[in-house]
Amino acid sequence: MNTNAQKTIKAGIVGGSGVTAGELLRILLNHPSVAIDFIYSTSKAGQAIAETHTDLLGSTALTFTGTVNPSVDMVFLCLGHGNSTAFLSEHTFDPQTKIIDLSNDFRWNSKSSFLGNDFVYGLPELQKEAIKEAHNIANPGCFATAIQLALLPLAKAKALPKSVHINAITGSTGAGATLSTTTSFSWRNNNVSWYKPFTHQHLREIQCSLTSLQHEESELFFLPHRGNFTRGIFATSYLNYEGSLEEAVTLFNDFYAEAPFTHISNQEIHLKQVVNTNHCHLHLHKHKDTLLITSAIDNLLKGAGGQAVQNMNLMFGLEETEGLQLKGSFF
Repeated sequence: MNTNAQKTIKAGIVGGSGVTAGELLRILLNHPSVAIDFIYSTSKAGQAIAETHTDLLGSTALTFTGTVNPSVDMVFLCLGHGNSTAFLSEHTFDPQTKIIDLSNDFRWNSKSSFLGNDFVYGLPELQKEAIKEAHNIANPGCFATAIQLALLPLAKAKALPKSVHINAITGSTGAGATLSTTTSFSWRNNNVSWYKPFTHQHLREIQCSLTSLQHEESELFFLPHRGNFTRGIFATSYLNYEGSLEEAVTLFNDFYAEAPFTHISNQEIHLKQVVNTNHCHLHLHKHKDTLLITSAIDNLLKGAGGQAVQNMNLMFGLEETEGLQLKGSFF
């Protein structure tokens, strides 16, 4: 076991005022092996954390800072896409400091390099052993997590056909904290729409993971939707499959036998089962020669901050589930 597991992990958060950082803070404040050293924000330096993340009122007296401590054990980058690269170009951390980036800056390959530092793609269900040995992690995207978990067992079995069709709907928090027309209540309420049809940026990392197992590229027809709810992703993937439903279920159960947060349900699933948790629920259904795989996650937890903490646990030799036994708000 990594000797770092014997001490408290000093962690810093960069870009601490956003929605993802808020969820990460809630987890880390209650994590038994973590002490938060700094929460960096250029726009809110000196302000109380609870003034921005108002649900943390009474939970922390921490304030935002305009400086970073370069000698912390762990840094989480919760910056907008493209900004992590710029930040790391301007700030240097000690050689022992580990980094988890929650943007898409380093996701494209299983191992990406930046200024001599390797970033390992951090999907635990795909490459847990590599994450344990990693110094830096590229945390997967939210849609990418839900879709990969639905397709990876088939890719490993070389059972993905030439084309796969995917529909997925996400809540308004998937767009972050910045207000826009399509994130306002009056627009989202009683409304549904699609966006970025067949061109979503998460397709690239999904394809990298699938081809690493199957070695042949399937064409992914992905249609993302905006939902009239705040959090969660509900994805349906369907494809041609010659085997039986029972064979497919066995395939998935075997693949996820050592995955504490990914579960195969015999019953139809829905979004409330996973919201406010780090779990992914999967369900398989067969109609004639078509296999339908439904996946559901919380986009801010298993799709972002929760998975980042899961990766941190693995990197520091902790129990994978430590600090992540979260109760969903079912009712």
